[in-house]
Amino acid sequence: MKPKINKTLLPVVAVVLLCAVAYASTLFNPAKSSQAANEHINCTPEHHVCVMKTIFGLDGKPVAVQSLNNLDLGKEARASINAGVLWMQQAQLPDGGWGSGSHNRQDIMNPHAVKSDPATTALVLLSFLRTGNSLDSGNYREQVKKGTEFLLKKTEHWPQDQPRLTTLTGTQPQTKLGQNIDAILTVQYFTTLLKYEQQHAWKQRIENALQKCVSRIEKEQDNDGGWKDGGWAPVLQSALADQALESANDAGVTVDSAVLKKSKAYQKSNFDTATKSAITGKAAGVVLYSLSSTTRSSAKEANKAKQIVEQAKKEGKLKKDDKVNADNLSAAGVSPSQAKEMEAAYFINENSKSQSTREDVMQGFGSNGGEELISYLMTGESIIMQGGKEWSSWYENMSKKIIAIQKKDGSWEGHHCITSPVFCTAAALLVLSIHNDTDLLAPTF
Repeated sequence: MKPKINKTLLPVVAVVLLCAVAYASTLFNPAKSSQAANEHINCTPEHHVCVMKTIFGLDGKPVAVQSLNNLDLGKEARASINAGVLWMQQAQLPDGGWGSGSHNRQDIMNPHAVKSDPATTALVLLSFLRTGNSLDSGNYREQVKKGTEFLLKKTEHWPQDQPRLTTLTGTQPQTKLGQNIDAILTVQYFTTLLKYEQQHAWKQRIENALQKCVSRIEKEQDNDGGWKDGGWAPVLQSALADQALESANDAGVTVDSAVLKKSKAYQKSNFDTATKSAITGKAAGVVLYSLSSTTRSSAKEANKAKQIVEQAKKEGKLKKDDKVNADNLSAAGVSPSQAKEMEAAYFINENSKSQSTREDVMQGFGSNGGEELISYLMTGESIIMQGGKEWSSWYENMSKKIIAIQKKDGSWEGHHCITSPVFCTAAALLVLSIHNDTDLLAPTF
């Protein structure tokens, strides 16, 4: 049974992933920007740590893929997406996967000269879903089937004595996002796919593979609530794992509640509520990494708190001007302990969100890499969550910038750190087709 066409691909993404502050300064200094553009071969934490995050959250309701033709896109954006998806289809490897290549050979831009890795494959498949394709529908359903089969086999054949989902080491996603990123992004893809394929013959396989990945991710949690082997900025991988488990839990997968609780506490601990500032000890010293991690991980709980207060106002339990705080949440019927937690999440989210989307941070495209594209994606998703008229203005400006740097063959590539054209093209497509998320960001309760 084919899924109906509808607008529903919900980000639970977790964390806005940006360049290091040192690199961000190059956006306003042409001399430094030129220098940074040539540093990608030997990219180090001292230059600019590259990161990405794009995980989608689910609320458990059956949905269907939104056709690209039904999106309210401009002619240029639609043409750009079509060219990018076609390039991505041609970049698929014989085993069904896609790869970003090695961190040590960031100069390799031929998508067929690298090996498939689960993290990149999951990201590409998400871009196919968001641009109107699934296992059963869309022009690229065969590519989705092959890619999904690649991830299913990787997961099903994952031996207990093998710590990671893949035996590949040193990939660009692993180096930038942490050693557990392959399983984490695979969870993100499987949870999203289940939203569309509730009647598919592979449904049980997908559910089993998802549960296996979740269980293995849980075992990698560190004592402090974060995740082990997080690379240069451990807070980022921990935020990605937090959102992956949260989305899996929302999709009905068995997730250890103690793991989630520790994870949420860890994310909140990276923001100082007294000074309203990020704590960067585990964020490679980069304020934005900590801010973006905390913002996204607290988004669902913060939005839920806001909805509860708004509903209580409609019911006459609260006054029109009452704020979101523990007392008002309690008056709305929330237990005292939960009200305090929700108040903290709302406070952290509001303050970290406003800082992570400041104009001085986001202005200009600079020397583009995979993390820039992902950072704009996360910024757009954040703006969608806030609502208001600024959304359409943001998309118009951002889509022009992204389309302007698209290559003639339909792909995008990075000039530092995450240089992979496969990775960058998938990220760019996710930004340009972000309209699929506009109706799905308010949590249900």
